[in-house]
Amino acid sequence: MKELRAKSYELRVRAVIRSLFLFVAFYSLLVTSVFADEISAKAAVVIDSASERILYAKNPNLKLPPASTTKLVTAITVLESINPDAVATVSENAAGTPSVTPRLRAGEKYTVRDLLHLALMRSVNSAAVALAEAVAGSEDAFVSMMNDKAMKMGAENARFINSSGLPGPGQYITAFDLAKIMKESLKYPLIREIINTRAREIFSEDGRRIFIKNTNQLLWTDDDNLGGKTGYTRAARHCFVSAAKKGQNTLIAAVLGESARDNLWEDSTALLSKGYDVLTQKAEPMIYFSSVSERPVVLASYNKHKAAGHKKINAHKHSNIKKVAAKNKKKNGSHANIAGKKKAKKSSGKNFSAHKQESTGKS
Repeated sequence: MKELRAKSYELRVRAVIRSLFLFVAFYSLLVTSVFADEISAKAAVVIDSASERILYAKNPNLKLPPASTTKLVTAITVLESINPDAVATVSENAAGTPSVTPRLRAGEKYTVRDLLHLALMRSVNSAAVALAEAVAGSEDAFVSMMNDKAMKMGAENARFINSSGLPGPGQYITAFDLAKIMKESLKYPLIREIINTRAREIFSEDGRRIFIKNTNQLLWTDDDNLGGKTGYTRAARHCFVSAAKKGQNTLIAAVLGESARDNLWEDSTALLSKGYDVLTQKAEPMIYFSSVSERPVVLASYNKHKAAGHKKINAHKHSNIKKVAAKNKKKNGSHANIAGKKKAKKSSGKNFSAHKQESTGKS
């Protein structure tokens, strides 16, 4: 009789434990979906810069227009080819490129250093074209150099057709490749200095004075931010890649296809916070796949004990991402995603209103 009671008690305890486990698993997945839904970008990723390990991603290999984030590759290619103190002349072709203000004038001369500030801080398209022509003689020849450099950086799913990021057929990038490009950009002291500069005065060789502010609003609101590059066209919508120092780690967040500019700062802040939680083992790294219409399809987890139906992905084998996505698109997807809360820091400095870009221009 005692053995029967003991057996019955053991079964009840197991049932309670099983119920608690299922509840925790369900709650975790439910909270996870909240974070996924809050990331409004079509594609997003946050990586550990040292290892390129994906800490969180939403459609990391989805090809989308890069807009002005292209200019990071332009800057890298320039610095590997020409002295920053060299002087370049703005051609009629460069001056005629659709661009935001300030408008560069044909015949004006600027140092390569100042043109890089105009291209990376203010996203002036004519500055990018002037740099391309100074290096390669023509923008077409320079673009070939850009694509070669992108491949060497490991950005195999990126292709550029101009130096500015202006829209056109066959130009694309993925969030994961954009993060890789930012990682490479941080190796160049001048790029690192420029993207971390809030404001600067620039003078042409004939004395024209230009004052510019950085389009990266996080420089005013997040002391951890090391810099970034914004982008916008009607085709690409709002894009942004940035780096931040969290503890001893450098994290990189990239977002593509944001519907609203303010979402750039909110999503990037949330991604960087989530990435740090993963590094400090407060959260689990995950890769989330959705259709273009933003309906969740599958959640990929690194956790060995995740519920059945969720595919495991090795954090260091990013080449498996597409395969996992393809297999799971045939199944009903989970609406689950990473748990997390966007942490928008309060402004620690002077805010500025970002200049609204033209449909043919950049942010």
